[in-house]
Amino acid sequence: MVEASKAWGGRFASATDGRVERFTESISFDQRLFGHDIRGSIAHARMLAKVGLLTVEECRQIERGLLEIRAEIEAGTFRFLLEREDVHMNIEAALIERLGDVGRKLHTARSRNDQVATDLKLWTRDALDRIGERLVALQAAFVAGAERHREVIIPGYTHLQRAQPVLAAHDFLAHAEKLERDRSRVADCRKRLNVLPLGAAALAGTSLPIDRHEVARELEFDDVAANSLDVSSDRDFALESVFVLAMIAEHLAGWAEQWILWSTQEFGFLALPDAICTGSSIMPQKKNPDVLELIRGRVARVIGSLTTLMVLVKGLPLAYNRDLQEDKEPLFDAFDTVEACLELAAVVVDGARLRGDRIAERIEEGFLDATTLMEHLIERGVPQRTAHAVIGRLVGLCERKGLTRLADLTDADLAEADPALGTGARDRLGVANAVKAFRSYGSTAPAEVDRQIGRWKERLGL
Repeated sequence: MVEASKAWGGRFASATDGRVERFTESISFDQRLFGHDIRGSIAHARMLAKVGLLTVEECRQIERGLLEIRAEIEAGTFRFLLEREDVHMNIEAALIERLGDVGRKLHTARSRNDQVATDLKLWTRDALDRIGERLVALQAAFVAGAERHREVIIPGYTHLQRAQPVLAAHDFLAHAEKLERDRSRVADCRKRLNVLPLGAAALAGTSLPIDRHEVARELEFDDVAANSLDVSSDRDFALESVFVLAMIAEHLAGWAEQWILWSTQEFGFLALPDAICTGSSIMPQKKNPDVLELIRGRVARVIGSLTTLMVLVKGLPLAYNRDLQEDKEPLFDAFDTVEACLELAAVVVDGARLRGDRIAERIEEGFLDATTLMEHLIERGVPQRTAHAVIGRLVGLCERKGLTRLADLTDADLAEADPALGTGARDRLGVANAVKAFRSYGSTAPAEVDRQIGRWKERLGL
């Protein structure tokens, strides 16, 4: 039997074509699962010993052998073989070489189907935890930036047109809010993921007296998957994880785009640290925000990974199909990409400085106080639509007179537009007065922003 060396080779009479081995292998990318595979196998072996399918000594030998293999892999001395297909079979074959029949007992009451699902869940769970930590670090950077630029007023934009004045700190904290929703999605995803697949075997379960709940406790799963057919085909956790990563990437891309604009000469709002910028090979003066551009660009890779996974599982019948081997590369790449982006995003935020002097030079342009002046009229009983029209006419008057600020209008101009503008109106004009006028919860009011900063520092333990 030529194929007897294969774990599945007992019924085959001829060797696998080398081209097929190269086409079907996954060891080139799934070897990163080695630690999780060994952890799952040790838990499985301990359970088998507890239910009497292994002796205590056999379990000890298996655990010792697996730990030796892990040490060799970590040291870089273990040789992964393509003909052994994947990380699982490489480790098991190495164990059998060491232990003989004792090693052959490890795969009792499990299949590669539930083994792979377990390893991938363990890996994804750890990866989600790392993403959660990166999100917290980036939130902390934004909160520190908010404190650092507490007094700076910037234009707020809608449609990329100047709209109303906001504290720069309020803008920084807006990004922290988006990241908080990302953290919540990570936690929700982790909770749904944390259900043990192992023990479902190939698709139908096993007739052997295993204790799946014991393995769940050992591997820190919250529950045990209730349907063995579902286990073999389920990759919801992978899709949901990459969806969460795509949302994070989208948020990072939006922030990166904003800061790319802010760092241009045309805006002049932001000075980026040299350490995260590059130059031009032909234009000596250039300082390019390449890190921000790549963060913005790499959202495409993450969305591509999500699309790949969505299409991969489309129409797959129960239970396991080999198509699912293709889940790992997009999953790994999405996590690698987002983790790297989050790490560098924190570096950018820590090192960037707003150019308060440059911002102040033009902050009064664009009639940013128009809405606050309209609300001054509303407080004096003028209907909102009427007040809106009055201030709109005043803006038009400024443009006809060549004025750039409502404050440049005369008292007579204001009173003629509406008598209610004759009392206290100038206390609302100018961006500083406009910002001070805000009072609603969650607004850019200075007291509200101070409260938000305090809330974030408490939440993040800063």
